[in-house]
Amino acid sequence: MDFNLSEDQRLLKDEIIRFAKAELSPGARERDELHQFPREQWDKCGEMGLQGLVVPPEYGGSGLDALSAATALEALGYGCDDGGLVFAICAHLLACVVPIWKHGTEAQKQRYLPDLSKGRLIAVNAMTEPAGGSDAFAMSTRAVADGDHFVVNGAKTFSSNGPVADLAVLYANTNPDKAYLGGVTAFLVERDTPGFIKGQTFHKMGLRSCAIGELVFEDARVPRSAVLGAVGGGGPIFAQSMEWERVCLVAAHVGTMQRLLEQAVDYARTRKVFGKRIGEFQAVSHAIADMKVRLEASRLLVYHAASRLSSGRTVGMDASITKLFVSEALVKSAMDTVQILGGYGFMTEYGVERTLRDAVGGTIYSGTSQMQRNIIAGWLGL
Repeated sequence: MDFNLSEDQRLLKDEIIRFAKAELSPGARERDELHQFPREQWDKCGEMGLQGLVVPPEYGGSGLDALSAATALEALGYGCDDGGLVFAICAHLLACVVPIWKHGTEAQKQRYLPDLSKGRLIAVNAMTEPAGGSDAFAMSTRAVADGDHFVVNGAKTFSSNGPVADLAVLYANTNPDKAYLGGVTAFLVERDTPGFIKGQTFHKMGLRSCAIGELVFEDARVPRSAVLGAVGGGGPIFAQSMEWERVCLVAAHVGTMQRLLEQAVDYARTRKVFGKRIGEFQAVSHAIADMKVRLEASRLLVYHAASRLSSGRTVGMDASITKLFVSEALVKSAMDTVQILGGYGFMTEYGVERTLRDAVGGTIYSGTSQMQRNIIAGWLGL
């Protein structure tokens, strides 16, 4: 299978890298320290169309196929030193915009996709609950039918973009006798819906410029027209969105790994100890060689899985393999870069320690590494 990029894909990557370095990376360390959501940079990304990469042009998006979108996000991960902003864009696009594009009614697409694609609206995926964790479908949030509405009660947590979101893609239990198949319904809930309350905002280890918090629903009345897909059809919608997220979000990790590799190589070529460049020591050169191997393997996994997303073929196991390998590879490469840079890698002004902190989240969000192994084992009949 040939994954050589087309001229259009190469030009798009180059354009995003230039844009990200000039417009998004400056101030990343300060935003990280302040846990500050970068609304100005978010809006600039909207002008570039990054929040709507795969949305058809008739709804305000760029209309890219999944592989082209993955290469675009790879470029964003390479050029943007603000990991929280990259994650916020991916969470918005892959876990919220994609489900609306794939399953929304024509009225829902017309109402939401143009503003979501341009970043004028910010979306949050409201799935995880305080007692649920990885058991996502064991949810207590209920949506009870009441005439032309559903009345929603419950709470969601660890909701990325939640504190700044204008629209929630909410998953709630509408049939307590069922779970994944038939028990869960997806809803589109606007920010000003009575009973929809923004709860606590959390501070976290990494990805600090991506706001994360609680969402509370107290007798929130949501019209039937806000159902995404069919009543009881939320399980497969969520599963599909996670496949897109597991594949395309880690495409940004590939770009970050490329940046880390270049930092490590540059440092190893110039830093001298005991009269020799540190790259001449096998302990360093072999670690960098391993970084290169992880990078190339990760890129191939991402491109392969992304190509299957666009083809409509079953991608569940490919997505989990990709997410598991790439997220863990990024942590290892970030840790190796800190070690190679030594004291400089430990200092905040060089950015590597921030990349390491950000990378740890990749083994948790979109399903933990342990959950990915469970999924892969299930596909193998175990």
